Amino acid sequence: MSGIERKEVNEDWAHSGIVKAGDYCFLNYCAGNVGGTVEEQIEGAFTEMEWRLALFGLTLADVVQMDCLFRDVWNIPIMEEVIKRRFAGKYPARKSIETNFAHRGGPEGLQFQVDGIAYCGRQE
Repeated sequence: MSGIERKEVNEDWAHSGIVKAGDYCFLNYCAGNVGGTVEEQIEGAFTEMEWRLALFGLTLADVVQMDCLFRDVWNIPIMEEVIKRRFAGKYPARKSIETNFAHRGGPEGLQFQVDGIAYCGRQE
């Protein structure tokens, strides 16, 4: 391993948005369009993920694993349709989890967030 590089460091929340360690990048708390529909929030989360990946020259195709967090896990089919559009067949391993987000806006606020791991080693 050639060191650890952190980007999108948030001192208030005491976390990094993306951390590169060796051949992998770890993404945390990708969320977007909070307050919008579930589909808008899922799209926003993947847009945020794309933006962070680009900081290391990566794309969604480099994502190998995701943890998808929902306020209502029955929205998984909506996420699956977004993944089909956004990942174009290069699907990561994933799991879906239902949780009560401790986020401003309460039940009408955050509906979805995604964390992930991307491969950033030598690409052929």
